[in-house]
Amino acid sequence: MQESILVVIRHGETEWNIQGRWQGHNDSPLTSNGIDQARAVAKALKSFKTSVLYSSDLGRTMQTAEYIVAETGHDIMVDDRLRERHLGIFQGLTIRQMSESHPLVYERFKSGDVDYKIPEGESIRQRFTRSVECLNEIASNHEGETIIVVTHGGVVDGYFRYVTGLDLSATRHHKIWNCGINIFAKDSNGWTLQSFGDVSHLRTLQTLDDE
Repeated sequence: MQESILVVIRHGETEWNIQGRWQGHNDSPLTSNGIDQARAVAKALKSFKTSVLYSSDLGRTMQTAEYIVAETGHDIMVDDRLRERHLGIFQGLTIRQMSESHPLVYERFKSGDVDYKIPEGESIRQRFTRSVECLNEIASNHEGETIIVVTHGGVVDGYFRYVTGLDLSATRHHKIWNCGINIFAKDSNGWTLQSFGDVSHLRTLQTLDDE
C-alpha cells in the first residue's frame, strides 16, 4: 500500500471567533487577520506536492480554500461531512448567551457527554463519526497521494483523537490553530500523526485563535 497523506487545515479566523460566538453550521466571514492567515497557509502549501483539495461547504472554509487554490491551482472538492458540529439552538451565541437563555441545556452541553445531542443540533460523536468516515474515504480514494483538507476545529480535534487513540471524552490539551497545518499519514500499518499545529508560517501575524 502506498502512503496517503492528509494535510488538514482549520479555516482562518472569523468575525464570530473574535466575538466569542459559537458558529456550528452558521457562518461569519474571515477577519482581515483571517485573510492574512489564509494567504500565509496558501503560500506554505504551495511547496507541498498535493494532488487535490477538499473543503467543507461552509462559507469560512470555502473562503479559506479559495485563497489556497489561488496558489496551488486545484479545484475545490466540496463535502458537507467536513462541517463543524451542528450546535442547534446555540448557533451564533456566546457562552454567556447560552447559559442565560438555556441554562439546563447549557449544563448538558458543557458536561462533556459526547453523546449529548443539542436540541436541533447533533452530538460530538455524530460529528466525529461522519467526519472520520469522510476523511478515511478521501484517503482511500487517493491512495499514494497528498491531499489538502480545509475544515473546522472540531473535525481536526476528532481526527487527532482517532489517529492517536485519545478517547473522545478526554480533556483536550492540544491547540487547534486557525490555518495551522496538521499532517496525518496512512500506510499498510495504519495511521500515524506526522505533525500537528504547525503555525511557523503564521509567525509574523498578530493573533492566533484555537477556539
